[in-house]
Amino acid sequence: MKSRVLGLCALVFVILSSTLMPLDAWAADPAPDPAKDKPEFGISEDLSHAMSRQAAQVRQELESRTRSLFLREPLRFNWGTAIYLYNWFLDLPAQLPALTQQVVEHSRILGVVGTLLILTFFVALVYSLLGQKRIMARMQSRLAPLQYDLPESLYHIILPIIHVVIAALFPLLLLAAYILIDALIAYEAAWFRLVGRLLVIWAVAALVMRLLRELLTGGLIGTSARHGPSLYRLSRWIVFYSILGIALYQAAEAFDLRADVLSLTLFAVSLSIVLVLFLLLLKKKALLSLLPDLPRPSYQKFYRMLERYYFPLVFFCLILALLWSLGYRTLGRVLLVKIWSSGAAYLIIMVLYHTAINKLERWHSRTSKEDEAAQLVYRSSKRVLMYGTALVTALIILNLLGLLVLLEQALSFPVFRLGDNFVTLWIIFKAALIVAAFAFASRMLQAYLDYRIYPAVGVEPGLGYALNTFLKYVTLAIGLLVALNVVGIDLRFLLVFAGAIGIGVGLGLQNMAANIISGFSLIFGGKLRKGDWIEVAGRMGMVADIYLRATKVRTRDNIEYIIPNSDFISGTLVNYSLDSPLIRIDVPVGVSYGADPRQVEQILLAAALREPSISKEKPPVVRFTEFGDSSLNFQILVWIDVRSTPRRLVRSALYFTIFDEFKKAGIEIPFPQRDIHIRSMVQKSSPEDSGGEKT
Repeated sequence: MKSRVLGLCALVFVILSSTLMPLDAWAADPAPDPAKDKPEFGISEDLSHAMSRQAAQVRQELESRTRSLFLREPLRFNWGTAIYLYNWFLDLPAQLPALTQQVVEHSRILGVVGTLLILTFFVALVYSLLGQKRIMARMQSRLAPLQYDLPESLYHIILPIIHVVIAALFPLLLLAAYILIDALIAYEAAWFRLVGRLLVIWAVAALVMRLLRELLTGGLIGTSARHGPSLYRLSRWIVFYSILGIALYQAAEAFDLRADVLSLTLFAVSLSIVLVLFLLLLKKKALLSLLPDLPRPSYQKFYRMLERYYFPLVFFCLILALLWSLGYRTLGRVLLVKIWSSGAAYLIIMVLYHTAINKLERWHSRTSKEDEAAQLVYRSSKRVLMYGTALVTALIILNLLGLLVLLEQALSFPVFRLGDNFVTLWIIFKAALIVAAFAFASRMLQAYLDYRIYPAVGVEPGLGYALNTFLKYVTLAIGLLVALNVVGIDLRFLLVFAGAIGIGVGLGLQNMAANIISGFSLIFGGKLRKGDWIEVAGRMGMVADIYLRATKVRTRDNIEYIIPNSDFISGTLVNYSLDSPLIRIDVPVGVSYGADPRQVEQILLAAALREPSISKEKPPVVRFTEFGDSSLNFQILVWIDVRSTPRRLVRSALYFTIFDEFKKAGIEIPFPQRDIHIRSMVQKSSPEDSGGEKT
């Protein structure tokens, strides 16, 4: 004990001295360098001051961002803008001759080929608008045979996607033709540029409207059957109205109207779209019915909170949208985007997590409950999914809310210094996440190797356990090195610690080092494996786990022993599972001298053959051992699988059977007997002894 204490003290001294000494100081006759007098490791001198300073910086950053939210952009229109538009509409008929003259001039500029191209383009545009339904019906009829070539579940997913693509096919083809014509003739007229913008708006609108139709009325969302059609009708009118408003603004911008007119147009379009969207959001029951019903507790809390505060949230979003229309664009845009994008991101993550968990649960239901490897794959995969989902959700939501940067700044105060780098609490937090990720991934990889890879390539369980143990320590070592690199530790710095650990081992940690080396020898030597039935120091049990320092052995009485690994190397180890698990045991039996030995032999053999726990690979043997003091003594020699059959259980079962058979055959099992012989001697007595008188 004293040597261990001295060894630990020496180890601590060497580590501290090495951390306070630069690496170059270990060289012979180092030159003095004032720059290297700084310690490699040091705790921050004033941690509370650093925390308060960092908190002040975060508060200033937050105040600066908050002030920028309330900056109002001027609307840049007034009552004179409305008067200008009124006069412009009144003068519009008088401007028709000038517009006609502009068309003629543009035709002269384009020439015959350019004019024909423009006319062909507009004919195709009009035909697409008028005959779109007929063409879509024809294409859908041609796609109908796919129903018989694809699986039913896949068909119901692919067909709506095809419908969405077809809905946007015409505007996309026209947009491609527009781009080609624009490249050929280089026409810069305002109305021609407007056509290109309108085609883009048309393509987006077609995609959105068809997607809404498939989602709300096509049965893709199981909960949309009741409220889907009404929501689709209202959404279609809202999308159509929004398209008209956006097209109106694009037209005003394309024809280079005055800046105040553009501002007024944008204000009117934005305000009207906000109001019609507000009408849609008032349908609380219909909109909430579209959300999936997921049994996850966190999602249920989110759903209940949304259901409870739905209308306050909607009115808050309406106020933000109105503020955006009135010039507070940063406030409205930032808060609206943060609220809706965070909710959408959380919903998408929960749906993906629920889908993955459901697939994992379905796979788990098909596996046997007795398959330990499959159960381990299920548990480790579930942990990885939970860890990854929680981490991704936190990072995405905090980033969308703009809190991730603030959190990083708040935790970026220096805790201690390593070399030239200051290690902050944020860096330590990231390092811990990295190590945890490597640990979870390592566990899942080991489980999958045990379940699928090792049986496929014929790796025996003992070797597979050794490989998994090696993989576990290697993966954790890699994760630790990556985490140390993130922390900012130069990996060459570990060489000093390696030397210090070597000195500590030499002084006081020999026993621990011997156990660790013995652990590697047991893991890779193949003489002791997980699941083996062994007997060491009079204790028999199954090897539950082999660690680097000790091995856990569990007996049949569910008592666990932690045995140092060096005991297996230095002592005698009985491994019943190494070559063959069959062992031979003897069951002594004694009968009275009046019994027939051959009859006893037949009864004992029959009893042994009827016992199911006795191995049938090797036949039982009965031996007549001796003539005892009070009985004829026999031995039954039987073979059992020591891994699954306890010796005491076999003896007990045989004794019960033998007793019944002996009782039926009238064979006695004698008590210990002793024959006592008493010898008596007749002696002549004298008259004096008899007390009589002579006559």
